[in-house]
Amino acid sequence: MPATEESGDEALYVLTAVLLTPAQFPSVLGDDYPEACAVLGLEPYETGYGLVLGQDGDGARWTVVTDDVSLVACAIATWDCGMEYALAIDDRTVVASLPGWPLAVAVAAPGIPAPHDPAPGPELGDAARAPLAPPDAERWGPAQRRLGADEIALQWAIWREQVDSDVTFVSPGEKPHTGVRRVLEEARGYLESPPPPGRIRSAFASGDARTLRADGPGWSMVARTDDIAFVLLDDAPGEVLPVGRGPELPGLLTALDELAVRPL
Repeated sequence: MPATEESGDEALYVLTAVLLTPAQFPSVLGDDYPEACAVLGLEPYETGYGLVLGQDGDGARWTVVTDDVSLVACAIATWDCGMEYALAIDDRTVVASLPGWPLAVAVAAPGIPAPHDPAPGPELGDAARAPLAPPDAERWGPAQRRLGADEIALQWAIWREQVDSDVTFVSPGEKPHTGVRRVLEEARGYLESPPPPGRIRSAFASGDARTLRADGPGWSMVARTDDIAFVLLDDAPGEVLPVGRGPELPGLLTALDELAVRPL
């Protein structure tokens, strides 16, 4: 589990950490890696960053950005295995300390005040910067659309089972939904004009298959290279549109996977 560590003269009670790299970044921040970096005021360096979310001794929320990506990756892998890892951030690797958290965190450090945004003061550095905050779960927009796609990717088997039993396939050849057609056309356009890093990502699925994630203006697509795809749209709040294999999808997914950024 995450642990309390010292960072300079201040104690940072580490709660969790995530990677911010072209292949792995919090989708809630943007459709691609440069966009996600811009939200945090960071340069989109190819090597990426680690984001460490924690509280100071007064309970205030902080997101510490480090360029020691391997350290954060090691911590995350260890926590995922259910083991403890004391994530100690070397001050020399700290790129920025940002008030607030960009993601919802369900836990808090024991023995200190409840999580809250830091009060304005010299320690904030850029006093004009509003604290980071997770998106409003009660409304639908780009962030919620991307979070929905994240959930489908994580729970693929559950969503795939629903298609088998209850949901009608959206066949590309029949053009039943203009939004889906637009997504497929824009995704096909990536083959001619590659998009910014991170807009197409590929991760291990099972066997020789890959889980493919593509995003664009107003849309997200999650697919398995050996199966179907799901599309979410900004202008279709809460809807998940399945895309059947048909004659078009297999070749498109294979081509997109060849362009995709993959985790190291």
